[in-house]
Amino acid sequence: MKSERYSRQILFAPIGERGQEALGEKHVIVIGAGALGSSVADMLARSGVGKLTIIDRDYVEWSNLQRQQLYTEHDAETSLPKAAAAERRLKKVNSQVEIDGRVGEVTPGMLSSMKADLLIDATDNFNVRLLVNDHARMRSIPWIFGACLGSYGITHTFLPDEGPCLRCLQDVLPVNGDSCETQGIISPAVTMVTSYQTAEALKILTGAKGSLRKTLLSFDLWENSRSEVNIDSLRKKDCPTCGTNPSFPALNGTTGVKASVLCGRDAVHIRPSIPLSLHLESFTDRMKEGHIIGANRYLVNLSVVGYRMVVFSDGRALIHGTSNIPLAKALYSKYIDEQECEQDEKSIDHCRIR
Repeated sequence: MKSERYSRQILFAPIGERGQEALGEKHVIVIGAGALGSSVADMLARSGVGKLTIIDRDYVEWSNLQRQQLYTEHDAETSLPKAAAAERRLKKVNSQVEIDGRVGEVTPGMLSSMKADLLIDATDNFNVRLLVNDHARMRSIPWIFGACLGSYGITHTFLPDEGPCLRCLQDVLPVNGDSCETQGIISPAVTMVTSYQTAEALKILTGAKGSLRKTLLSFDLWENSRSEVNIDSLRKKDCPTCGTNPSFPALNGTTGVKASVLCGRDAVHIRPSIPLSLHLESFTDRMKEGHIIGANRYLVNLSVVGYRMVVFSDGRALIHGTSNIPLAKALYSKYIDEQECEQDEKSIDHCRIR
């Protein structure tokens, strides 16, 4: 019965009836819907959080199914965007929770447009993490960092105006460019990180902040190791995010690039300087027969002169088969002309497609 949905969680004394009611009034934003994000979102939806917003720019591929628990073979076959697939699945898991899946990149404007009680990092992009870090610090919102690779995982809970921020820790965190595409990953490492993240989230959302872990936690399941480190002393007075005179550089465009190589995937991600609104049906009609691999309401999957190009309705594209940014940009501009239509907003659906 629906009335029994949260009964076992309510029986857990630190949460109880009051904590469950508080949880049902909270809004959590999960940035990234891959391995970490899909697991955290699933646990929070089942726990009864009031609203979940899930932001992700990518789509489901076959290699995701080994560890990204929300997705199915059909999602991979149809290249469904992860945010859309997560929203569809979670609405079936718990219809009482408001689920908002957003297909696209997380931006300062997107985060600023939403009032949230907690942000959860589930991305593999350090620039995006810095954006989350700056936004959370500026708006006094707690956020939970998490990362995993191979059998290794790491997580920390950042609270407003307490301790160092992520930017202070850049010299001590493993951000050397390795990824699961180059080093692999086992699903238990994912589950361990997300268990810690979700437990900390439940503490924050139910008002049990006194039970929060204050340390940076890391582990290696294969090597049977685990460590916790107090990082309070690492806060920097001149940090542009949490220092004496914060400027929050990740929110003003000083980080991030228009085109970037996706580590380990032999692919380039391209985003337009302004969000576009591409009419994908018109786009497919203009392509030569045989070039279309697949399409849905969110994207078109193309084969173009030996490369695979995935074009999203917001104008972004993934060029697979190359790490050459100039080449990727040339392929992109062959089919999408951003410049010629910036001055003609009235016909935005069609004029930006060659």
